[in-house]
Amino acid sequence: MKKYIIIILIGLGFMTSCNHQQENTSWDYMGDFDMYYSKAYESYSPDKHFKNGMTLQKPIVGTVAREWTDYEPYPFTDKFGDKLKAGRVLHNPLTNSKKNIATGKLKYNIYCALCHGFEGKSDGSITKVKNAKGNKVYPVPPADLTTDLIQNKPDGEIYHVITMGSAVMGSHTSQISPEDRWKIILYIKNGLKK
Repeated sequence: MKKYIIIILIGLGFMTSCNHQQENTSWDYMGDFDMYYSKAYESYSPDKHFKNGMTLQKPIVGTVAREWTDYEPYPFTDKFGDKLKAGRVLHNPLTNSKKNIATGKLKYNIYCALCHGFEGKSDGSITKVKNAKGNKVYPVPPADLTTDLIQNKPDGEIYHVITMGSAVMGSHTSQISPEDRWKIILYIKNGLKK
């Protein structure tokens, strides 16, 4: 019987010696320098360390995301003249293959169909969204991609619109790789029906 009591006491001793306060790790060698407990800032919170007082900063001009190191920075601005220039200068480097069109359709359905609709007829689900007063949130419909106006545009001009945005459409640079933008254009020109 004594043997069991000793085992129980030893077991209780081990259990009570454990740290039940997980937020206290006891020994912090770098605690004075905030290396263990860094103070994170919210993206849109004010920050006294930058001249503009904002935490979220724009990337330095000319920087390229790590996974996009093979791509050169885009040489055009969001000005209308540059859109026309991109239409003259840029040409789709990809072949009109079934594989490229199929990938273009997949990417189109992910990134474009929400606004332009799955058939490109400007009837995406976002066009039906209404605010609390019953008004459309997006009163200007996106472009109908099946019209002759869009189908006859140079590929470089459509590429520019995807890259830089146009009117109420924002830039998709951070979401769609340059190669996938060209594949989407192949799908718009060859996969969407009038």
